[in-house]
Amino acid sequence: MPFPDELRSAVAVVDYNPDWPAEFTHLAGRLRAAVGDRAVFVDHVGSTSVPGLAAKDCIDAQIRVAELSPELVDLMERAGFRCRPEEWNRVEISNGHRCEKLVFAPPVGERSTNVHFRLIDGPNTRYALLFRDYLRADDTARRAWGAFKQRLAQSVPDLFDYGQIKAPATEVLMMSAERWAQVTGWSVSPAAR
Repeated sequence: MPFPDELRSAVAVVDYNPDWPAEFTHLAGRLRAAVGDRAVFVDHVGSTSVPGLAAKDCIDAQIRVAELSPELVDLMERAGFRCRPEEWNRVEISNGHRCEKLVFAPPVGERSTNVHFRLIDGPNTRYALLFRDYLRADDTARRAWGAFKQRLAQSVPDLFDYGQIKAPATEVLMMSAERWAQVTGWSVSPAAR
């Protein structure tokens, strides 16, 4: 759930903003400064990482780490980021595997972001990168996914309800992404951005 300063009246899915990559680059620099060499890679993930895709105006960063240690929480909180406390921000199921993670909100008053810490070789890490790379590669899937999210946001403006409806649709999208990965031989790039 959002922190009180993040509450908005309704979900808004907007057209792609060409400034999002630069905003991610700025965020990635701040994250590297906050956690140092614990960040093996910092990836732009989620819908704002896909050129041409409509998205909520929220930058998602994935920090791939060797271990999810309590020290990460301390480092991020010192930099002003807030650890999201909900169970679904601590554990996610990816391809049938239970995967631990940490998710942080931005400092109060800053642009909307979610910072996901995931294990470097975790199935959920692969999932986030496959989602991004598949939608970058497939124009038809990207247009359809964007249109779906815009229609959904117009008819279901509550963030929680929006997420509950979008989740099973995402699983359907990811079945296509998995087929694409098999056909193309896609694999996680060590330095994916």
